[in-house]
Amino acid sequence: MKSRILAAAGAIALATATITGCSAGGAGSSGSDEITFMFRGNDAEKEAYTAAITQFEKDNDVKVKIIMTTADEYSTKLKAAITGKQIPDVFYVDPGSVQAYVKSGIIKDITKEVEASADLDNIWAYGIDSYRFDGKIMGQGDIYAMPKDIGPFSFGYNKSMFEAAGIPLPDADKPYTWDEFLDVATQLTKDTNGDGTLDQWGTGLNVQWNLQSFVWSNGGDWLNEDHTKVTVDTPEFAEALQFFADMSNVAKVTPSTSDAQTLDTYQRWMQGEIGFFPVGPWDVPTYEKLDFDWDLIPYPVGATGETATWTGTLGIAVSESSKNADLATKLAIYLSTDETAQQSLVDAGVQIPNLKDMADSWVTASTLPPANKQEFLDIANDYGRPLPANTTYSAEWYDELFKNIQPVLDGKQSAADYLAEVQPRMQELLDKANADAGIG
Repeated sequence: MKSRILAAAGAIALATATITGCSAGGAGSSGSDEITFMFRGNDAEKEAYTAAITQFEKDNDVKVKIIMTTADEYSTKLKAAITGKQIPDVFYVDPGSVQAYVKSGIIKDITKEVEASADLDNIWAYGIDSYRFDGKIMGQGDIYAMPKDIGPFSFGYNKSMFEAAGIPLPDADKPYTWDEFLDVATQLTKDTNGDGTLDQWGTGLNVQWNLQSFVWSNGGDWLNEDHTKVTVDTPEFAEALQFFADMSNVAKVTPSTSDAQTLDTYQRWMQGEIGFFPVGPWDVPTYEKLDFDWDLIPYPVGATGETATWTGTLGIAVSESSKNADLATKLAIYLSTDETAQQSLVDAGVQIPNLKDMADSWVTASTLPPANKQEFLDIANDYGRPLPANTTYSAEWYDELFKNIQPVLDGKQSAADYLAEVQPRMQELLDKANADAGIG
């Protein structure tokens, strides 16, 4: 599941030590009549980009060399290109890397060109703001990349399982409370063949990618407003993490550790054995082939009464050292905002449209599942948040939370005790990140 999410939502920031002082050269461009575009994806995405770029080449009398890697290889190969001063003219960047790239002179400020040629009112604000940096705070200031996509991380349910169990379908507009969610998940957890062993579960969530929703909807967060203090050691955060762990240890509505080792929860969802499971836009082409009906709903809500989730994104940046910066910038903007280019990517099933008016048409015109595609747009418009590490100079502080969290998930340590223990380590790493960013 981790690699599946990373491929679409954006990886955690690259280590800054590998990119400092490497911006000179710009050898990624092979000449004035050619620019290079490096991205990670699958064959469907390459086909979509090839079709879009062919038109760009004709319109601009330029050759674009496409360099594709897998999601797992991308960071390593990009680091090597930067270190070797062979930086592609145009390439994918995740929000968590923007600060380091800007301070190291890797990526170009493209604000002027974007404002001159793109209708920013018709592009998801989250997508643009994820690549703004004013020298201290992410989300404001100059633009250093265009959004390749945004990935609203929604919540799905197995409609067929509900109907078989005689449980009323969830309300698409009114989220479950935690208690209501747990009650339904308990009803869905069953030994369906009578052999004394559970083979159907209410849910099967991954703490690294699903804890955020529970924390935020309960009024907790990872950081204070100016990103200088780690705030995981609060009652709101502890209550959310404890609830998450108790779903497995107390309510037993998720597959056990041994069950998950036999077959992970993603595969169990695909086989119709899981009632609730997260869904990103990148999942839709695969989920269209499932043998059961499914749809989207808001995540269950904690003490705030407000649903919450994160929105992933990848950006398309331009190398500061590109020998053909004007055309490279034009390509980045084209891939992000041109209707034909966007349609190629949407048709490939790898994302929702970057353009708001296209997205509205996509919701109403498409007859393929899910029926409630509007939930993706509600997340994009209203309540999707960036992953916590995407707002800081490095991700080490954030990763620290998950390194030793297993005893909590196994019921061997309370959430409150663990969070009190891990907060100082996270704070130390955050302080280092902020010092490296020149914030103090």
